[in-house]
Amino acid sequence: MDVQAWTFVIVGLTFALYIGIAIWSRAGSTSEFYVAGKGVHPFANGMATGADWMSAASFLGMAGLISFSGYDGSVYLMGWTGGYVLLALLLAPYLRKFGKFTVPDFVGDRYYSGTARVVAVICAIFISFTYVAGQMRGVGVVFSRFLEVDITAGVLIGMGIVFFYAVLGGMKGITYTQVAQYCVLIFAFMVPAIFIGIQLTGNPIPQIGFGGELAGEIGSRIAAGQNISLLDKLDQINTDLGFAAYTDGSRSRLDLFCITAALMVGTAGLPHVIIRFYTVPRVRDARISAGWALLFIAILYTTAPAVAAFARTNLLTAVSNAWYSAEAAADAGDSDPHVVPEWFRTWEDSGLLAWVDKNNDGRIQWVGSGNAAAPVISDKLEFAPDDARGEFGQRLVTSSVTTDNDNELYVDPDIMVLANPEIARLPNWVIGLVAAGGLAAALSTAAGLLLVVSTAISHDLLKKLVMPDITERQELIAARIAAAIAVCGAGYLGINPPDYVAATVAFAFGLAASTFFPAIILGIFVKRANREGVVAGMICGLAFTAGYIIYFKFAGGAAQDYFLGISPEGIGTIGMMINFMVAFFVSYITKEPPQEVQDLVEQIRVPKGAGEAHDVNA
Repeated sequence: MDVQAWTFVIVGLTFALYIGIAIWSRAGSTSEFYVAGKGVHPFANGMATGADWMSAASFLGMAGLISFSGYDGSVYLMGWTGGYVLLALLLAPYLRKFGKFTVPDFVGDRYYSGTARVVAVICAIFISFTYVAGQMRGVGVVFSRFLEVDITAGVLIGMGIVFFYAVLGGMKGITYTQVAQYCVLIFAFMVPAIFIGIQLTGNPIPQIGFGGELAGEIGSRIAAGQNISLLDKLDQINTDLGFAAYTDGSRSRLDLFCITAALMVGTAGLPHVIIRFYTVPRVRDARISAGWALLFIAILYTTAPAVAAFARTNLLTAVSNAWYSAEAAADAGDSDPHVVPEWFRTWEDSGLLAWVDKNNDGRIQWVGSGNAAAPVISDKLEFAPDDARGEFGQRLVTSSVTTDNDNELYVDPDIMVLANPEIARLPNWVIGLVAAGGLAAALSTAAGLLLVVSTAISHDLLKKLVMPDITERQELIAARIAAAIAVCGAGYLGINPPDYVAATVAFAFGLAASTFFPAIILGIFVKRANREGVVAGMICGLAFTAGYIIYFKFAGGAAQDYFLGISPEGIGTIGMMINFMVAFFVSYITKEPPQEVQDLVEQIRVPKGAGEAHDVNA
């Protein structure tokens, strides 16, 4: 079977599985809809948390960014991994002990304020929609290539699937669906990584092959008779093409630190991840499920750098200085031409890859000017209609393109994981499997995020503030209606995304870092923190971070004007500091919290019975 047929079969089977699980595990109460009845086994919850966490940004975007950014891309790996450790050890057990449904629930009760709850709801919705834009973008990318539909149609299909199991099953349906999705996505990520690792290094363990020597038939051909490691060869290829070495970075240390910190503390403040620790029966189970989740996440995260290096090596070898067509090579008198393979034209037709023949020679020159990251598809590129082709049959770009170097190839980073099996000439069923894995990653996280939005509206606003006398059945109906509306909003953002998958998600982490993380930390560990301080801190953190991102990403702000050279992806760290400072200052110049709130903080942090084992005066 061809790639499209395999994709239809594998994606169709996985979608049928997800829908079947949703019907089997449909929610019958608000407790099941919000927190799966608090009856999920730690092992299953760990697997579901892994799927919830490993979004399209992890499956598609992270390896793509590392592939193009080299050393600079490591911030995503370090920040997201470190953040999960921080969440598991510092926050999850305490929040589970508090026992509420949501983060706004915690903020509202801990800070004894309806205003604090409303601010937390606004932050949760803002963060979730920013994050979900990246997931729906990932769905569109997968469908546009493998099912040969445009991105809009792909997003609409994804919306339909998420709508079904998120609205019907709530957290209960999402949890067990995510268990299946984790199995699909990790299998889909590891199979091509193992195949390509064997091709390039002769080692079936990608993490080891990543640092090993090129070997095997394909690896030896790339090495050209040298005993050279994969990374050294990649450095050599990059410098030969005019780019900085793959293992060098171009960002300042301060920017790297701020991005890593923003991703780390943003992880610990993401509402859709935190809510997973409310689904287990006991506080102890929250710790155990966090440990399982960390193991499941580590499998993919330790493999991603290897996948990135494999993909870039194969792409450079297959495309650089290749003829676009055999006819162009024949006209030039090349008797042994290096012609780009068929997958290049297929991705070109999807609108996610472009070749601009700037010197009209029919060959693809991919050259740089000292920048570690190759130029990528951007909003500056607009494609002519499909029937408009250039002299050599290439799809034409109608708008002006960057002219700061002679580069002719423009690649969207989000395609690297999906295109990797095709570039490496793996069997068609592997290509279809990767498509199913990308969809599983995107849909699993999208469902969790949409549930956060639904819960924030139905439980935190409607039940807690607007209509406290609403029945459980009415609240469940409201939750499902809110989830349906959220799916429509997510679809719009998927069709009109603010940036690439991983970059869009990075903005959500910055917003979480500058809003929820300080509020949760102060709520657990600082008895003096009060409602006035935390509300002021969240508003200032959100306003500063969102304003900075909007100005520099969407309002034309120039990179040379960055504050201390900190990019929008890392500004959440500064927003977090502003939040902490404002919250501390306002808390200490206003009235301290009521005694019962201070006792509640003590009860959250101190294990039951602590200090009762002996009498110090005896």
